[in-house]
Amino acid sequence: MPQPDVHLYTAATMNGYKPVIFLEEAGISYDLTFIDFSKKEQKAPDYVKLNPNGRIPTIVDRSNGDFAVFESGAILWYLAEKYGVFLPHEPKARSETHQWLMFQMASVGPMMGQAMYFQRIAAPNGHEEPFSIKRYVDETRRLLEVLNTRLEGREWLAGDEYTIADIATYPWARAYPWAKVSIDGMDHLKAWFDRIDARPAVQKALTIPKAQPAFWGDADESAFLKENAARFAADVKKA
Repeated sequence: MPQPDVHLYTAATMNGYKPVIFLEEAGISYDLTFIDFSKKEQKAPDYVKLNPNGRIPTIVDRSNGDFAVFESGAILWYLAEKYGVFLPHEPKARSETHQWLMFQMASVGPMMGQAMYFQRIAAPNGHEEPFSIKRYVDETRRLLEVLNTRLEGREWLAGDEYTIADIATYPWARAYPWAKVSIDGMDHLKAWFDRIDARPAVQKALTIPKAQPAFWGDADESAFLKENAARFAADVKKA
């Protein structure tokens, strides 16, 4: 059997799920290497040649001279253009898609990531920072309200169709329980979650490479919280 065009390096994080969702939704054959953070595989020299930032995810397109693409938003953009799916052709809708993709990359991801870090990693390792927690939880709530307003009277974030903007934003926004952020009153956002939750390819993707149901509020988080905090203990102590 020939190798798939796309080889994906990823892990079970919000950014790591994005390309998996795309590939599963598009029905594209791919193979996968799971990056083990506990072994610092994302910092291994061979991997850093593909991704100079030493993070996940990364893809290698074998059909394009083993071309490597890193940064989750750039990967979605590359795949959408390569396969002609989840990116509108109409110029305004296409621009809207890129705008909301950048909104996720520049705002939703970083702010939610900090809310998660200070509550789920720093605090369990003895670094309680109430000011930082409040700042990032409040800003995450504000950003989710922006999404809620955007989704009033519409099904998807950009244009009239499901796009890479939805794919990029969903695994982050849907992890609001892990960020300990309330979405009370955000009925449009909740309806958007329900629509994407109902997509079989998305639910399959969220089990690849390893399901972390605690992110989505679907499991007892206590065991995973201890494991997750321990993984990053050394980095917190250095900070």
